This record gives sequence, structure tokens and C-alpha cells, in this order.
Amino acid sequence: MSMERAAWSSLYHATHAEQDHRPFSAATLRRIGAFARPRARALAWFLVLSVFTAALAVASPLLAGQVVDLIVAGGPLRTVVALAALIAGVAVAEAGLGLLVRLLSARVGEGLIVDLRTSVYDHVQRMPVAFFTRARTGALVSRLNNDVIGAQRAFSDVLSGIVSNVVTLLLALGAMLVLSWQITLAALALLPLFVLPARRMGVRLARMERERAAHNAAMGTRMTERFSASGATLIKLSGRPGAESAEFARRADRVGRIGVRTAMVQEVFFTALTLVSALALALVYGLGGFYALSGGVQAGTVVSMGMLLTRLYAPLTELAGARVEVMSALVSFSRVFEVLDLRPLVAEGERARALPEGPLSLELEGVDFTYPGAWQVSLASLEEGADPEAGASSPVLEQVSFTVEPGQMVALVGSSGAGKSTVAALVPRLYDPDAGSVRLGGQDVRELTFATLRSKVAMVTQDGHLLHESIRANLALAAPGASDDQLWRALEQARLGELVAALPQGLETVVGERGHRFSGGERQRLAIARLLLAEPEVVVLDEATSALDSTSEAAVQQALQGALSGRTSLVIAHRLSTIRAADAICVVEQGRIVERGTHAELLARQGRYAQLYRTQFSEGEQVGAGL
Repeated sequence: MSMERAAWSSLYHATHAEQDHRPFSAATLRRIGAFARPRARALAWFLVLSVFTAALAVASPLLAGQVVDLIVAGGPLRTVVALAALIAGVAVAEAGLGLLVRLLSARVGEGLIVDLRTSVYDHVQRMPVAFFTRARTGALVSRLNNDVIGAQRAFSDVLSGIVSNVVTLLLALGAMLVLSWQITLAALALLPLFVLPARRMGVRLARMERERAAHNAAMGTRMTERFSASGATLIKLSGRPGAESAEFARRADRVGRIGVRTAMVQEVFFTALTLVSALALALVYGLGGFYALSGGVQAGTVVSMGMLLTRLYAPLTELAGARVEVMSALVSFSRVFEVLDLRPLVAEGERARALPEGPLSLELEGVDFTYPGAWQVSLASLEEGADPEAGASSPVLEQVSFTVEPGQMVALVGSSGAGKSTVAALVPRLYDPDAGSVRLGGQDVRELTFATLRSKVAMVTQDGHLLHESIRANLALAAPGASDDQLWRALEQARLGELVAALPQGLETVVGERGHRFSGGERQRLAIARLLLAEPEVVVLDEATSALDSTSEAAVQQALQGALSGRTSLVIAHRLSTIRAADAICVVEQGRIVERGTHAELLARQGRYAQLYRTQFSEGEQVGAGL
């Protein structure tokens, strides 16, 4: 590596390395070793070949010096040619070994990325919903991308760099001391002028890079929000495109000015180090020439010393920032392990079992529930302004008990925030109750496998979330092996067959981000079609029609009639007209069931349900056909 490349490398690492010096335990190092163990053989060859490559880098200058001495001495020609051929062979070997080292580096590093990313992704998939309601999506993605890649660098770059640089440094320094200790000491005197600017300029550049990254991140967030379909609509309706452009231009100009300053600091740094390297080389040739003319050394020694100088300064410059690089990689490992160490609150038991085929009852008995605090489900580093010492929230459910017999429909109604959706989330075990039990077919859901819960229970939420994929892919989430006939049958039952058939790409139509290409009613019917494909025994509907207009609601209600037929159903309803035919209605207020009965019974009692009913219909809602 030339001194110029070493300067740029040192500057880069000083700029981009994390300045984090937290202590790391032996347990962290053991875990790193566990990830590296499957690739121990490749890693060993990688290190051995790195040593050989470093040794070859020192051999060339020594051979070049011998050639010069032979030329000055007048031959013999055969030896000069042989040494020249040997230099060429060393260069070819060094190039070949370099490619092989890079191949092993890529295999080890990329393999580690695969292992780390897969481990983090699988672990995050097992986290409870409470984790996702608190963690920032961007922070999670950063752990899977930036931190994993930072950890990978410990093997692919940092480790090999340290090994090869130490070997090169020792061999070059030893060779230079043997050739001429006087010239070597003189050359080392200029070393501080080479290393110190890199560290000082690196800190300054790191500060500017962080500022530029912050502005770029802000612009990225701004673009993400405003370039989405809903965000673009809001901006167009707000009538402020000029102000939006001005704000974006202000931030872009700030980034541009920082870029100019960064470019100038880099150029000053590079120019200064180039000058220092030239002065060091001039010193070697000047002092070496003096010794050569006075008979102290041979001419070839001076040439070798000049060439070895780059093998000395470059590794020293690289090693000067090695500690920062190592700490940066360890920080990345630590941040990855931080996620892997989060224990899911909802986990499958060691003796979990499946449910037999057939209709299932749903029972809640004495259920108490409080949403977990941040310290239980998340990390402060994954949240925005999280307080890990914050106290627990208030109880959401208290002594909730009811039963839904096989094939029955029970509805939950009540004020917003009363706890209805929380009850619904307990059935498919998105959360676990603090006390009491949730049972399917008489079995506590905590004793069942996740696979049986997913096959027996299906839930349609209020937003009917769709992935930014094709209609086929969204439906296949419920039944990956479903045939086209099954997909079309589900769409017909959900009253969407004609709509999808009329689309140019049919089932391959991409629904858009969050299903934005479809109306609210169409998204809900796609979610219902997905439910129908799953063919569950238990259906949970969490206000599946509350955000729809009357026309969309009517279409969704027709689809729901087929979806609920013969199934055990728990329905949370905002519009009371939709649950008049329920077998039982439970009124939930402040986390407790305060009334239960049929529609007619509850109206006759003139209690809370009757109050809700009168209030809703006095506001103009018409009584529909119901379910």
C-alpha cells in the first residue's frame, strides 16, 4: 500500500469509525467466537495467506536493491535477469494471494452477515406485538443493515488488516534496521507528522460527516413521508408546495455547504500528508546518498530503503487507527447482541401441543391484563425518547370472563379505549394475560403450539393491512399452497371476484404500499378473502367495518356472513347495527364487562348498551340488516 492510499485509509476509518469506548465482557468475545466457529477453517487460511502476502510485500524492495547493486557492480547479467524474473514472480504471487485472500475475506464476511441477519430477523419475528408498537422501524432496519455490516468488518477487514500490517511492519522495520539503522531512525523521526494529522483531521471530518448525515436523514424522512400516496395527497391539499420546496432547498443547501468544507479539509489533509511522505522519501534518499557516496552503504540499499519506507509508514498509519476500528466493530456486535438478548414475552412452551380437528369453543376466565412497560419488551436505543425507568401502565382488563360456544357469535361493544381490542389480541396470543386464562376447546392458549393457533384462529383488524406485493402473494399468506381455483373462490365469497378479474394483471396486480391502490372496503374484503382461505375454526373481527362508508360496509357485511357461518366468532363492533343478530353481546367499560345478553335483552334493561344504542342512532345511523 502506498503512503497516499494509507493516508486516505486512515482518514476514512478515523472519520467513519464509531467513537465508542464502552468496555466489553469476555462473554461478548465468546459469542463473537461462536459466530465465527463454523468458518474457522476459512478464517485460519485467510490469516495464514494474509501473513504470506505481507511477507511478499517486503521481499520486492529487497530484491530490487540487489538488482541495483549488481547493475552498479557490472553484473553478471544472468543474475540480474534471474532477480528481475524473481521480482516478477513475487509480484504475480502477491497478486494471486491477494485475490485469494479477498475471496476468503468475502466468504467469511458475507457468511457472517447471513448468519447475523438471519439470527436477528428470526429473533425479531418472535417478539410480541408490544415490541413493534414501541420500536422504531428505522432503528430495527439499522440493526439488520448497518450494525451487522459493522460487525462483519471485524473479520473481513479489521482482523486481516491488523495481522497483515503487524507482519509487514515488523518485517519492514527489521529489514530497514539491518540495512541501515541510522537511516531508519531518521525516517521514523517524521512519523508523527504523518500519523497525528490523520487523527486530528479525522475527528474534525467525523463531526462534519455526522452533521451531514443528520441533515441527509432529515431530508430522507421528509421525502419518505411526502412521497407516499397519503403524504403527497396531504401536501397537495394543504396548498403549501412553495414552503415545502423552500424548506427542502434550505436543508439541501446546508448539506452542500458542509460538502464543500469537507472536500477542502480532505484536500488540505491529503496535500499535507503527500508533502510529508515526499519529505520522508527525500530524507531517505538524501541521507542514504550521503552514506552511499561515503562508502557506508551500497546504492541498492538506498533504493531498498526508499521502497521499504512505504511498507513502514503505511502499516503504522493503519495501525494507529486500529483500536478505533476494533472498538467500532465490537460496538456493532454489541448492538446486534443487544437485540438477540431481548427475551420474547410471548413464547411457545417446551411441551406445547396441537388441537384436534373440529369446532372449538372460546373461553376467557378471570382475565387481567396490563400492557408491558418499555423495559419488558424493548430497548431504549430502539425507541425515540424512551425512559427505561418509566413506571408500568394502568390495568387495561380486570376479571374479564365470557364464553363463546362452538358456532356462536359473541360481540364486544363499548366506549373507545374500554379494552375491546385488547381482548381480541389475547385470543391469537399476541399478548398473554397477567392473570386468568384464555382457552380454545378447553385448552389454555399458552399450552398450544403457535402453528395450531395460526391454523385455528384468524383475525381481521380494522385497517386490513396488505403488503406491497401482488394480490396473490397477500392471499397466499393464509394458505401458501392454495391453487388458483381456491384463490378465486375466496375472492368470490368476499365479493371481490369481478373486481380482480377486471384488473389487467388479475391476481398478479400489486396492491401498492399498505394496499393504497384499493379502497378501504376493498382492502377489508381482501383481508376477509385471506381469512376464508385459512379456513379457521375461530374468527376474531376487530372493528372490521368501523371506518367504511355505508356502501362498502354493506359489501363487507355480505362477505362476513359467509366468513362467520358455522365458525366460533368474536366480533368487536363500533356500529351496533352490525351485531344485532349476535348470540350474545358483552358491554365492556373500563376493562370490565358491565352487561351481557342479547340485543333485545340489553335494550330492555335500559342500561349502558341501550344508552350507546340510542346515542348512535340519534346521530343519524340507520339500522341495517345486521349479521
